Amino acid sequence: MSTLDALTCPVPHNETERVLLGHGSGGQLMAELLRDVITPALGGSGVLEDAAVVSVGSTQIVFSTDGFVVTPRFFPGGDIGSLAVNGTINDIAMRGADPVALSLAYLLEEGLPVAELRRITTSVAAAAGAAGVPVVTGDTKVVERGGVDGVYVTTTGIGVRAPGVDPSATRCRPGDVVLVSGPIAAHGMAVLSAREDLGFDSGIRSDSRPLHRLVCTMLHTAGAAVHALRDPTRGGVASALNELAEASGVSVELDETALPVARQVAAACEILGVDPLHVANEGCLIAMVAPESADRVLAAMRRRPEGAAACAVGRVGDGPAGRVTVRTLVGSTRVLDMLVGEQLPRIC
Repeated sequence: MSTLDALTCPVPHNETERVLLGHGSGGQLMAELLRDVITPALGGSGVLEDAAVVSVGSTQIVFSTDGFVVTPRFFPGGDIGSLAVNGTINDIAMRGADPVALSLAYLLEEGLPVAELRRITTSVAAAAGAAGVPVVTGDTKVVERGGVDGVYVTTTGIGVRAPGVDPSATRCRPGDVVLVSGPIAAHGMAVLSAREDLGFDSGIRSDSRPLHRLVCTMLHTAGAAVHALRDPTRGGVASALNELAEASGVSVELDETALPVARQVAAACEILGVDPLHVANEGCLIAMVAPESADRVLAAMRRRPEGAAACAVGRVGDGPAGRVTVRTLVGSTRVLDMLVGEQLPRIC
């Protein structure tokens, strides 16, 4: 081998034949998997939302399903059971609907302690009861040892949308104010802190909670002026904003000084070299609101416990389409891309 060959850096290989962990990240690899493999095979096209709207007569039904594979299954502030309930309720709420019912499916590994399954199911029941959204049907399957990692949970939900509201990823408009309902990155860092092999310990707790009542307050306050809603789960705020900007053909600029990140979370992210804008959330939302209604919506959000720390963090612009930038603490501007690979696997 020549000296030149030894110094040559190979071009990174773009895997297209096998599924990688990064394909579940909520970022660029997942977007490519959906765009190139899954959506075309199902005959779908256009923008992917948190939930689908299906008209049944004159009623608009909102429908969503989600799988949960979080590890560890119990973490500070929640567990896989309550996470599944809250996550599906929030997906329905992001399309402006009031959730009315959930289904629950378990995929169990042979050997899972029954006491653990009972604990998870009790948590499901408590979360559903607190949200006022009953679990009305479901399914249970068991596979041989090694077939899954203990337990995977799938929840499906339906909701009914009130007339006159249509929050959608395609409805962001130049001039819209970007609102965030509370501190970001807590969920991802709480799950990370519970992974014993990382040796990372803190008092950080997941923000997992239902947001449908907060959304109801926002829509009651401003109706159709709430142009878009998104809960920034996998891929964090960065991926969610990139998806919204791309779908609406707009740009977004964030103010780094306005971003709500708890001190402990910010410190943990800094230690681990993690950008909090790429970390998963399970109890906060992003809203794009018409400028003339933003102050009223923000005040209404702050009157609810889920939105007590709500704040304005940026503005929607008219281009370049699909670009998200951050105005930094020192006054410079950086481009905020979607997460490329898998930053924190098995986070939800």
